[in-house]
Amino acid sequence: MRQKKDNSLLTEVELEFMNAVWAIGEGTVREVMNNLSPPRELAYTSASTIMRILEQKKFLVSAKTEKSFVYSPTIDKADYQSKTLQHLSAKLFNNTPSSLVARLVDDENLSDDALQEIRDLLDIRLRTNDT
Repeated sequence: MRQKKDNSLLTEVELEFMNAVWAIGEGTVREVMNNLSPPRELAYTSASTIMRILEQKKFLVSAKTEKSFVYSPTIDKADYQSKTLQHLSAKLFNNTPSSLVARLVDDENLSDDALQEIRDLLDIRLRTNDT
């Protein structure tokens, strides 16, 4: 039996478009296309289809202007990041965030500076919880 597709997560292409929208705050299809990173050679109709899919998935809302639609995000990037990490933690790390963090810090490609930054963030969070 086929599982129902999870529309609460973005595909790779959808995430590219959402990152562009988050970066500019709101915009037309053309404005979003101009802010894709890295720039892509993409037909306007393809980009428009992706934007409509994002609207159907309720990640964007649109408002009609004189000649085009202006799209705005319905979710903040930070909120989506949290939601995605919670999903990753649940699906891949058995709802154990410490396992996710352990895997991250065990990565040999993680620099000492990055590890120190993580430690500093944890220290700040722990101090905040103590007050």
